[in-house]
Amino acid sequence: MMIHELSNPVVKTLVNHLRESKTDALRFRHIVQELARLLAYEALKAERLEDKMITTWQGEQSFSFIKEEDLLFVTILRAGLPMIESVTTLFPKASSGFLAMKRDEKTHQSVLYYDRIPECKGKTVIIVDPMVATGGSLCDAIAVIKAKAPKKIISLNIIGSPEGLAVLEQKHPDIEMYIAQVDEKLNGQMFIMPGLGDAGDRSYNTEK
Repeated sequence: MMIHELSNPVVKTLVNHLRESKTDALRFRHIVQELARLLAYEALKAERLEDKMITTWQGEQSFSFIKEEDLLFVTILRAGLPMIESVTTLFPKASSGFLAMKRDEKTHQSVLYYDRIPECKGKTVIIVDPMVATGGSLCDAIAVIKAKAPKKIISLNIIGSPEGLAVLEQKHPDIEMYIAQVDEKLNGQMFIMPGLGDAGDRSYNTEK
């Protein structure tokens, strides 16, 4: 499995703003959206371009574009919503898919309860999920998508733990991951340290 950790100082600065407890929900979502775009730029830098005739100010001319229709963005609800909003703004002709999983607080295992993913065959599926803690929910999402026969799978993530990435590498060595920051470790409660709290709660002010 190829894990690409971004080293750009802008990326590191944005991640550290997410860690700040004073960062409110609106700014938190905006930063997540910006990081999603930066990850997408990096992940698709080798994507094949196709020539297309367009109308310019000088008439009809041929230019190169990414074939958006071959891209399918999938998010794991709800923390990934700001990310999918951001990347589908970049590629409005791409398809979107949604998975919902709930983490069992006792076993720390994820349970899939919603699968709304369109046709994957022959497409590049890009999973967007801010946090990879134990790696459980992302591994489950990849397994669901693999069963739908995509061309390839790429994962875009903001922070992750070494333990979660090791699980992913063991279970799905054939995918590529682009991540903004690999943090230090998981704690005893299976939260990323230093982490940034619960990304879903912080994005939408739903903390208990």
